[in-house]
Amino acid sequence: MSCADCHQPNQAFQDGIALNKGLNVLHRNTSSLINIGHRPWYGWGGEHDSLWSQSIRPMLAATEMHTDISTLKATLEQDAYFQCAFRQTTQQTLQDLSEEAFLITLGKLLASYQETIRTGKSPFDRYRDQLLKQDASTPALSISAQKGLKLFVGEGRCVFCHSGPNFTNGEFGDIGVPFFTNNDQSVDKGRYQGIQSLRKDPYNLLGKYNDDPSKNNALRTQHLQTLHRNWGEFKVPSLRNVAQTAPYMHNGSIETLADVIDFYSELNEERLHADGEKILRPLHWSQEEKTNMADFLTSLSGKVKSATENKILFRQCFLD
Repeated sequence: MSCADCHQPNQAFQDGIALNKGLNVLHRNTSSLINIGHRPWYGWGGEHDSLWSQSIRPMLAATEMHTDISTLKATLEQDAYFQCAFRQTTQQTLQDLSEEAFLITLGKLLASYQETIRTGKSPFDRYRDQLLKQDASTPALSISAQKGLKLFVGEGRCVFCHSGPNFTNGEFGDIGVPFFTNNDQSVDKGRYQGIQSLRKDPYNLLGKYNDDPSKNNALRTQHLQTLHRNWGEFKVPSLRNVAQTAPYMHNGSIETLADVIDFYSELNEERLHADGEKILRPLHWSQEEKTNMADFLTSLSGKVKSATENKILFRQCFLD
């Protein structure tokens, strides 16, 4: 089993299905890895505060890879190329490390690769540049997409949560998506459980494996509190390349981008859990407005690049 079995490069680094199956059927949708570096929280419930600790989780999870670290370490010790690359990168050998230190290092190596998975400029970015430069040439966005942008920052109030360069505030929200799981009708507590899991995680940034000795990057984790309002909250995903990452929501319950727009247009406020998100209300958009929004969201897609395309190789290992 490989990371790429779920995070497929030709599928925007996700899998295109609602719920994947590792060693068992999972209850959360596979997130894309595009532009995943430098976020405050990872996982649909924010169970991790660094990309490297998030990278460790699926290796150990009983329903996913369920890795035996001893076997994995022994296997990699038989791979001369990996050992050479590992030594060049870490200035250590596999034999030098305990199993736990090996696991931590492996998580950080996986994170370093994932941070290279980024998108190039999208039509929206080119349109933004035109506006900044007061460029009077043909707009990079169609008239329909421009109307969708106005809805996005205006009547739709989408920008309240989907803000910043990655079109996400990096936090969590309750939009009324059911939190019962599909496989056994148990409850996915979302951010409520995520905070509890993060505080118990031995690999969080409060622990000894944080690369920042000052632990200034752990202040958010240190001050986290589990609040009742966190129940049923899930991460606000990035909208970069959103047209390529269907299906949607934490449980993959909405199949198409058009369906997502319909969900917000005809929002059932009674489904909001507790207080929900006070900014949400049915939009009742016309078909033209829905088309405008879809065209704008599609304009957020840029070419995906990663270290593999840049051909970053340990050439000396080949020479040796």
